[in-house]
Parts: sequence; C-alpha cells; structure tokens
Amino acid sequence: MPLRNPLFDLTGRVAVVTGASSGLGVTFAEALAAAGADVVLAARRADRLREVATRIEEGGRRALTVPCDVTDPDQVEALAERAASELGRIDVLVANAGAVPEGFALPERVPHELFERSVRVNLIGTWSTCQAVGRRMLAAGSGSIIVVSSYTGLAGVPHFPPAYQASKAALLNITQQLAVSWGDRGVRVNALAPGWFPSEMTDAVMAAPAFRARIDSQAALGRAGDPQELVGPLLLLASDASSYMTGAVVAVDGGTSASVGAAPYGEELFGLHAAVMPAGLGERLVPASG
Repeated sequence: MPLRNPLFDLTGRVAVVTGASSGLGVTFAEALAAAGADVVLAARRADRLREVATRIEEGGRRALTVPCDVTDPDQVEALAERAASELGRIDVLVANAGAVPEGFALPERVPHELFERSVRVNLIGTWSTCQAVGRRMLAAGSGSIIVVSSYTGLAGVPHFPPAYQASKAALLNITQQLAVSWGDRGVRVNALAPGWFPSEMTDAVMAAPAFRARIDSQAALGRAGDPQELVGPLLLLASDASSYMTGAVVAVDGGTSASVGAAPYGEELFGLHAAVMPAGLGERLVPASG
C-alpha cells in the first residue's frame, strides 16, 4: 500500500463540514476522514447525517453529528461550540451549506422572498459559520477555512438564479477579506469554485438533455465533473500542502470559467424553465408585439 503523502495528511485534526447530509458535502466529509481527520457533520437532516457518520466511523475516524440550520446564528454558534468542546479543536472548516430557493425562475420573475432566502442561506449562513468557527481558530492560532463558492460567482451566467449567483460572488470577496484580516494570526481562508457536478441540488437540471448539452459544450474538457475530482483540490486547501495559500480561489469547473462570452440561449432551454417552474416563474418576459 502506498504511503500517504505527509503534506496532505490530516491525522489528528478536526474538520467541520456544513451541508454534510447530501451531495458534495458528503464527498467532502468522507474525503477528509479518509485523509485522517475526525469530522463534525452539520446539516438540517439529522437522519441523513447519521448515515454519513456511520460510514466514517466504520473507517476508523470519529464523527460528530450536529443538526444545524446555518440561517440561525444561534445554531451556528452551538455547532462551533460543540465541535471545539467535544472534539477538542477545529482545524478545518468546509463552509459548504447552500441552496437554490429560486429554482429555475428567470431573473425577471424571482419573488422577493425567494431572493432573500437564497441570500440568507448562501451568504449570511456561510458568513455566520466562518465567523463562529474563525473565532475559535484565531484563539488557537491556526486553521484552514474553505469557502465553497461556485464558478457562477466569477462572472455573469445568463438566466441563472440571480440571488444564488450574487451570493456566491460575494463569498469570493468575503474569502479575500477574511484572508487578509486573519492571516496574521495563522488562519488561512481560501475558496473552491466548483462547476457542474451531479448532486441532489443539480440532478434534476442536469437530467434535461438540452441543459446537459449546454454544460458539456461550455466546459473546455467537454463534460461535467465527477465529485471525486473535487477531493484533490479540497485536500490541498485543507492540509499543509497549501500552507502558503490564502485568499485564493480554486476553480474546479473543467475550464468553463476560462472562456470569454456566453453561448446563445435557445428556445428549448427557455421552454425548460417554463416547464419546471410553477406560477409562471419560468416564463420569459418579452416585448409586446406591434
């Protein structure tokens, strides 16, 4: 069996992962455990967290489950306190919890309450998590925070959920702001910007042939990603392998964000919006004829 590279070894460290009950959060949690970390799993669905914890414990690592809604600052603070008190420290945070409340609604149709909800989960929830865990890392004099943003935060993506996209862009600025604010006390803050990966959040959209063709055609590598292709970048940022990296944004998107310009958006894609969104939220507003 090949020896584990010590640069990526997380043995003896404690990692907190939010949004750990499904999708990429599960991939992140299991990858950190495989690298030697004990893992604190946080999400709203306690039963799903327990399933992930069981697999991690069967692999020989400790797993603590903490039901948590990141839109509630009190629950986030309780998460950080339990992680630090029950496992003794927090070395890594993967701020991954996210949602797309707007669904496939077109920008001109997004209701205010859905826009606000998206910002509360994706931006305010991530900020609260970074702050609560960051305070404990600062007191300890070390830590690595990984903010999970999106390639959509790097530039405008046409007809994409606007609040989700705006909040993911804001997370990149928060990553840089915290990096330059906390680096002098040993806390590094970097961001992952994934492209399209199969997950509970994306499966329905990626199953639509027209949209999947668009995803594949926009990526330089010609395809969507496999969740395991995020493990290497994750472990880089979580471990000592990135000891001189902070404030960085690592795009893992098959080259999608490397291109300039947006591909045309055809009528079949607009039809998909209309088909999947209720109450006309997917109907495009067009000028009146005549």
